[in-house]
Amino acid sequence: MASLKELSTRKDPLTGGHRMCPGCGAPIVVRQILMASKDPVVVVSATGCLEVSTTIFPYSAWTVPFLHNAFENAGATMSGVEAAYQNLKKKGKMTEHVNFVAFGGDGGTYDIGLQSLSGAMERGHDMLYVCYNNEAYMNTGVQRSGATPMGANTTTEPAGKVLQGKREWRKDLTEIMVAHSIPYVAQGIIGNWSDLTRKAEKAFSIRGPKFINVLQPCRLGWGYKPDSTLELARRAYETCVWPVYEVENGVYKISKPKEKKPVVEYLKGQDRFRHLFKPGNEKLIADIQAEVDRRWNLLLAKEATK
Repeated sequence: MASLKELSTRKDPLTGGHRMCPGCGAPIVVRQILMASKDPVVVVSATGCLEVSTTIFPYSAWTVPFLHNAFENAGATMSGVEAAYQNLKKKGKMTEHVNFVAFGGDGGTYDIGLQSLSGAMERGHDMLYVCYNNEAYMNTGVQRSGATPMGANTTTEPAGKVLQGKREWRKDLTEIMVAHSIPYVAQGIIGNWSDLTRKAEKAFSIRGPKFINVLQPCRLGWGYKPDSTLELARRAYETCVWPVYEVENGVYKISKPKEKKPVVEYLKGQDRFRHLFKPGNEKLIADIQAEVDRRWNLLLAKEATK
């Protein structure tokens, strides 16, 4: 794995002065992923927070080749770019290796772009798809997505007299990608740069389709102080709300916290879960804890059986 000193000498894929929110984790995801590549990179980005805030016409914060596509087709767009590159290599017009990276938020990955992503993975394109997962449609007004956790307050499933936030458990997209039998799938957080960078380096070393799902706290939609982004991501790992693991050729490797903390340690301090701490909602927190425990135990069993 490249040292922090070595990474600091590599070209920054994003310039300063972009218009992401203070405390936003998306630029951190981009830097930690792309700076792990020793080879040139080409980036495709689905419509979302990352795209609209870094490419405000006529300006661009990107210092690498960048292509914006619609909300729903990042996987298909990158498939075409990668296929064109392979054709140029066959004709002898290109010789250097290029890493192809598609970025999408959870809205453009879990929901609107799932069909396109699934097709790209099934066809075996040599590309890395990275979901910068802030668990809602933040760019368009904090609407719930398939990645939004149960109990979270959103503008489309608000907490109030009738509902107490989202009623459904979030989709496990990482395991859906594992089911595609692709060479490499991983989950990470922005609060552990060495782990995420190592996972990106491994992904770039493998030919074929790869997928990394990165939890990226959103100050606007989650409701917390901008300087707490990395700490909040670490709490998700420590409580096992967001397991950190990788699956290489079907073999699971899980990063286990030294002490598995109760889920309330993660829920507190976020405005989107504030209503859960009102009298009468104790069962909701207990249900969330039980579901986190159930999913964590299922994951541990998968590692044990491989």
